[in-house]
Amino acid sequence: MLPFIIRLFSNSIALGIAHWLVPGFVVNNGLKGFVMAGIVLGLLNLIIKPILKLISTPIIILTLGIFSLIINGFLLWLVSYLLDFVNIQTASALIWATIIVTIANVILTSVSKVFRSSETN
Repeated sequence: MLPFIIRLFSNSIALGIAHWLVPGFVVNNGLKGFVMAGIVLGLLNLIIKPILKLISTPIIILTLGIFSLIINGFLLWLVSYLLDFVNIQTASALIWATIIVTIANVILTSVSKVFRSSETN
């Protein structure tokens, strides 16, 4: 349960970083908006992403993993479609926000894994 909560927290932080760095990627409602969008993105990553990755495994292998960014972009677009307060105004904003959210999630989850492994020792 704790890894899932950490993942939701990292999604919220990643969306905040993307909002701060990418013009055209807007999350309204302040902190509440980031938390809600992080929860929705976390749930989509938990439920839909494994199915999409399973279906597109051959394409992911052929593109050496780059197609995973397209899946992440689709999930980010889906968040903006489901939530009125998340707006992606241009395709380039979607691309950059996807890259930033992906990088931020990789960094934040690896940092959390380091802290969890140091607690067990």
